[in-house]
Amino acid sequence: MNNAFKPADILVPKKSIDMNKWTVIACDQYTSEPEYWSQTNKIVGQNYSSLNLILPEIFLEDENVKEKIENIHKNMDKYLNDNIFDEYKNSMIYVERIQSNGILRAGIVGMIDLEEYDFAQGSNSQVRATEATVIERIPPRIKIRDGASLELPHIMILIDDENNTVIEPLSSLKTEMKELYNFELMQEGGKISGYLLDETQCTEIISSLNMLGNPEKFKKKYACSEILLYAMGDGNHSLATAKEFYEQLKRNNPEKDFSNHPARYALAEIVNLHSPALKFEAIHRIITDTDTDILIETMNRELKITSEPSEQCFKYIVNGKESTAYIHNQISNLTVGSLQKFLDNYLKENKGKIDYIHGIETVKKLAEQKNSIGFILPDMSKNQLFPTVIKDGALPRKTFSMGHAQDKRYYIECRKIKDN
Repeated sequence: MNNAFKPADILVPKKSIDMNKWTVIACDQYTSEPEYWSQTNKIVGQNYSSLNLILPEIFLEDENVKEKIENIHKNMDKYLNDNIFDEYKNSMIYVERIQSNGILRAGIVGMIDLEEYDFAQGSNSQVRATEATVIERIPPRIKIRDGASLELPHIMILIDDENNTVIEPLSSLKTEMKELYNFELMQEGGKISGYLLDETQCTEIISSLNMLGNPEKFKKKYACSEILLYAMGDGNHSLATAKEFYEQLKRNNPEKDFSNHPARYALAEIVNLHSPALKFEAIHRIITDTDTDILIETMNRELKITSEPSEQCFKYIVNGKESTAYIHNQISNLTVGSLQKFLDNYLKENKGKIDYIHGIETVKKLAEQKNSIGFILPDMSKNQLFPTVIKDGALPRKTFSMGHAQDKRYYIECRKIKDN
């Protein structure tokens, strides 16, 4: 098996760089809170910072977005010319992140081979999307990657390692490793430290990952011969952008050999699905401006809702009244999948607007509005993720939330992606 996760030539800011100001949260966070990014900008000031190399999604629709992207590309070239990075060839980095809740999340930074990744629904690739990819979100991101000399990852990819064979053993070896960074993250992001893995350790990691993807063991565990070794956790659209950009390069240059081109890969962090730091929380639904009586009648008929208990159930709220629905026509491996498929089809033919809500109390409050109905979904078990992606393909959008905003990945490492 050509393992999709590999060592990379990783750039890390030199010791002279103020890492607290260098490192900022993933660009897809705080998309409705301009004050967060304003404060980040004040903290960074005129210092070297990854803030100057990214475009927070809150600004994607700004009129001067083209100018912002041009400045990003200029800043990347300037930082390289200013020689602010140390480069670690053919390496991986062991990362320990102390989240805002005090729980440790461990991971390994390396690169993903995009030839082994396919975000299409029904993909059998080694690396797969866990939620439906919104194609419309990719082109604006390609504009940033096209012409960029560097990439910065906020991609987090999950492995199903319930016996803790890959990442967790590295904790006891930290004293033997070179510490690359150790500092507090800005804006209540907790603390992070990174340690360089040598060639032998990288080889052992790949070997352990290969064992997770052993065809016989995989088929016995999942009853499937198409190996899913890596499932997207965060940064789904960032990896999809890297993939589409790479495919465009190949289409536009059919005579060129891209087998060793840097754009073939994307920097990412792998994390164990079973880490105690990862909490899967349900994302609930609210439908407004609809005839709730017709919706409930149609739902009961198509999903065969009864009062008899079943494996899949959810609650719905109308006019302050809460009811439990048991699904007997289970059209997905998950409750959220069965409900979402029904709602998508229903809203194609009927009036109504859907929104996705994180808090139960917020759903209850919104459901008090006229012509509104709220759906409260159960939390998804971690153990359901890989089997469901294998069985159903990418999950419905907004299936689960993985941690709070301030605990998402911060930008630290970089990699060159231009062909010299």
